[in-house]
Amino acid sequence: MTMTMASNFFYPSSSASRRALAKFIQSARQRYHDHHQYPRLFSSSASAVEVAVHRAKGSSSSSGGGDVDHPTSRLESLRSRLNQDDELSLHEFATLESPSSLPTIDIFTPRKKAAPRSAKILPKPKWLKAAPATSPKYHELRSTVRELGLATVCEEAKCPNIGDCWGGGGGSHSHANVVDDPELEHYGTATATIMIMGDTCTRGCSFCAVKTSRAPAPLDPEEPNKVATAVTKWGLDYVVLTSVDRDDLDDQGSEHFAEVVRRLKQLNKNDAVVESEDGNKRKNLIVEALTPDFRGELPLITNVATSGLDVYAHNVETVERLTPRVRDRRAGYIQSLNVLAHVKTVAPHVLTKTSIMLGLGETDEEVRTTLRDLRNNDVDVVTFGQYLQPSRKHLPVKEYVHPEKFEEWRVEAEDVLGFKYCASGPLVRSSYKAGEFFLKNMVRERERERLEGAAEAV
Repeated sequence: MTMTMASNFFYPSSSASRRALAKFIQSARQRYHDHHQYPRLFSSSASAVEVAVHRAKGSSSSSGGGDVDHPTSRLESLRSRLNQDDELSLHEFATLESPSSLPTIDIFTPRKKAAPRSAKILPKPKWLKAAPATSPKYHELRSTVRELGLATVCEEAKCPNIGDCWGGGGGSHSHANVVDDPELEHYGTATATIMIMGDTCTRGCSFCAVKTSRAPAPLDPEEPNKVATAVTKWGLDYVVLTSVDRDDLDDQGSEHFAEVVRRLKQLNKNDAVVESEDGNKRKNLIVEALTPDFRGELPLITNVATSGLDVYAHNVETVERLTPRVRDRRAGYIQSLNVLAHVKTVAPHVLTKTSIMLGLGETDEEVRTTLRDLRNNDVDVVTFGQYLQPSRKHLPVKEYVHPEKFEEWRVEAEDVLGFKYCASGPLVRSSYKAGEFFLKNMVRERERERLEGAAEAV
């Protein structure tokens, strides 16, 4: 039906359409008499037409010459006029006098749109520029990962430091700049974080770019051998194992995680300096495990902590107030502290480590409280890094923390609160150049022991 609009009133432009409209209005009026109500959509329109027809009937009613016509008579008159094939439009017929004499009928009210979500992402400052991944060592590690079908958190979580860590560092981050010990001079510092138990997590944290699913693929029983083969081929000194959460498994992957550690240690049980396939000399492999919380089930935590690893890492991620917003609902601030505390009770010789993201809206006092909580649970190492939003679907960045502030947190953690080591910087991640930091800490500890021994001798 072709419609024309004038003065916010819609009417048909052809005689056939006008007859159809008149028939519809008559039907609507009949339903009124049958049910004592107008159809909701056309009630205002029918009332306006009724007023217009009443005016069109002339002065018989206005002069007091008779009673007001029955609504049915008025509709019949309207239908008769609409059936005439003349050029008189419905609007002209309905008003007869002046269109302004009719009330304005707004039949089609525009739908109000919801306020658009802010798509603004804070621009990254200049100090967040990461070096491109171009070194031969990076390409070698990447090729082996593809060949053996392994997953790394470096790739899955879109880590900005993948070129630096996999390449063994360079420039200001090179191993030679931080370790000045003849006994450790042959150590390489390339660090790769291998993600075991698949590349799909059963949890959905607001900050994490790893894929999620309630039913990930089954575990690969050959994964312990594949990981050991890859690490041996790479000739690494320090390897970080991490995993997705596997809440779909009865033991949440605890035994699988422990088996990977045991297999790595079996292939690297000799404390002497050995030569890898690439000709580089290295010492006994150091294994760090960055673990899930295993829902706080202590036997599962014990199984991994006593598997032969050197560093047990579990991240609290943020301050207590922000934990429900940042992490999955099954994770918890107190639960994570209990995991780290339990490791020290069952494996006192193992270093414990955690990581905190900054830039999520935390306050300085909340960060200090978190650091005190960690030390009260005997955590040895803490790292600070800038939270970076992986995509528009993830939690937005509240603030880009200046490098000077990261340095202040490092000094407070080490010198005031007594952490054995603190790695702190905008691009630092939990496992960022972990081997280099670990070796640097070893040198510091050795120097401290030497000075203490000299002081006792005097």
